[in-house]
Order: sequence, then C-alpha cells, then structure tokens
Amino acid sequence: MTSLLELPPLLELKSLSCGYGETVITGQLSFQLQAGEIACLLGPSGCGKTTVLRAIAGFNPLLSGSISQNGQVISDLNFTLPPEHRGIGVVFQDYALFPHLNVFDNIAFGLNGRSSTEKKQAVQSLLKLVELPDISSRYPHELSGGQQQRVALARALAPKPKLLLMDEPFSNLDTDLRRQLALEVRSILKDQGIAAIMVTHDQEEAFAISDKLGILANAQLQQWGTPTELYYQPLNPMVAGFVGKGELFDAECLSETTVQTELGKIEFAEPFGAEPGKQLSLFIRPVDIRPGLEQGEVMARVEQKEFLGNSVVYQLVLPSGRQIESEIFEPLMFEVGSQVSLHVAAHRPIAFAS
Repeated sequence: MTSLLELPPLLELKSLSCGYGETVITGQLSFQLQAGEIACLLGPSGCGKTTVLRAIAGFNPLLSGSISQNGQVISDLNFTLPPEHRGIGVVFQDYALFPHLNVFDNIAFGLNGRSSTEKKQAVQSLLKLVELPDISSRYPHELSGGQQQRVALARALAPKPKLLLMDEPFSNLDTDLRRQLALEVRSILKDQGIAAIMVTHDQEEAFAISDKLGILANAQLQQWGTPTELYYQPLNPMVAGFVGKGELFDAECLSETTVQTELGKIEFAEPFGAEPGKQLSLFIRPVDIRPGLEQGEVMARVEQKEFLGNSVVYQLVLPSGRQIESEIFEPLMFEVGSQVSLHVAAHRPIAFAS
C-alpha cells in the first residue's frame, strides 16, 4: 500500500523554460506543490509570472523542461495535454465574467453534463461559500469589484478542480479589500482542500495567502520556500529586498556574533558562521534600526519624519552623508534636525558574502 509520503506531488515543474519564439521569458524553473498547498509566485512586472501560470494551465508551450500532475507529464517538448483535460481552474486578472450572462449562468457555465437541479444546487452552494447567496440574477456590470472577484472564484471552483491558478486576482481592488479577500480566499481553498498558485507583485498579499512562496526575477526562480524562510533566510540580496524593505551595509566580522559597520558595532544573538576579519554585506530592515536620545558610537541627523498612525518613519543621515530609514512603533518623537544615536535590534543576522 502506498503511503502518503510516497505519493507524487500534485504539481511538479522540472527545469521549465517558457518564452515566445526565440525569446526566453523564464528559464530552468523547478518546484513542487503538494495537494492542498497554496503557493504564490512573487516578482516585479514583466518577470514571467503570468507566462509560467499560462504554461501550467496549458495555454503556452514550453521551450524546455516538463510539467507533471500527480506524477503524470502534462506538458513537455513533445506533448501538451489540452487545458480542458487538466482539471485546473483559472481566475483571470480581469475576472473574465461573461457580460451577457447573469451570475447564475456565469457560475454554471462549466457544469456541462449536469441536470438543471444539480446545477442549481451547485451554484447555490458556491454562492453561499463566497458569501453572495442572493445575487444569482444580477449581471456583472451590477456588481462591485469585490463581488465580481467572488463570482469569478465561484465559477472557477464549480468543476471542483484540484488546482486553482489565480493571475493577480486582487489587483483591481483597493488595498483594504485586497487584504480581506486574500484571507477569505485562503480560508475557502483550505476548507475545500484545493491547491492553488497565485501570481502577484504585492509582498503583503503573498504573505497573507501562501504556504509556499517563489521569487521570480531576472528570468530565474531565485528562491522557493515558506514565507518565513524567505523573510528570515533569503538566499541573496534580491530576495531579501523583495520580501521586505531594507538596505545592505558593509560589515567586518569581529567575532562569531559581532560585526563593525557604518552604523557602529552590532552584536547579534545568533552567530554568523564567519571568521573574524571576513567582509560581509549585512541586510538590515528599517524596523531593526532604533534611534535614541543618548550619546552613541554613531550619531545621525533626523532629516525627515513621517507619522503613519501605527508607526513613525524617520529619514536619518549618517556622518558619511548616507541617508537611511528607521521605522518605530512606539510614541517616541524626534525632531527634524536633531542628533540621535543608532541601535540595531536585529536578533537574526541576514548576511551575504561581499
């Protein structure tokens, strides 16, 4: 009897390259998605996120590599399983609802072969699932952006796919609604046991919805792992900067836990794994830089402050003239033009070889 550990992944990409003609958009991508997992492909506009999604759906051919579903190849150089036979649902960026069909008929569109009674029960169940039980007779132009997104999700879920692909599904919504819907969609997918891949360029959105996160940049998958792994253990400065704002500082290792930097001497709770004298690049986030009023090893001038309600962001100028950012979440107010000391409170160093 096959154990769960021996089951093949729901989806596996091996050395996947996609493009158009002679132009390579993404190269040598490899990752796995298990049943029920939710993943995000995060990266700047034009990095190939949507191209990868379209290849998984079966809309785009491959330049090299393969895509497998439950251990069976569905795309390679010699074979492409038609999209309608893959059992994959898709939610497009513009929702792609049929304007001439009402909500009921939009959702029921993919329920071919079912009786009228079965279609009605399925649509009513899906509308309840997406918390829109009373709008089945409305048309897309009568719905808000958030409602259209929910209807598009219900339509994609109607055939009961094992995998759902979402192409920046919240990009047309305002910030608060995006975050709310991201959490709602995650809850729905988890309740239904449906795996998903979403592409986005919004880091907070990716963190909110995903179990696994992949950073796409420069035509390569820079890193694949959990959001926590990518945030605290980025493989390179590009990943570090994309999952959270921060800056690189030259550092000299003084001991296994201490470095000398432009911000002064910094001691961390965890070791670097580097020998004394080794030159490093240290990635430090604004939330880890804390200004103070007492005299310190390095003093900085407050150039600008921005009150954001829950936090205050300071632009600080170092003795070298370099401007850095500090964000604090306490009611400590430093005046523009004043001198402040600097304390780095990073407990887990993020360091790269220089």
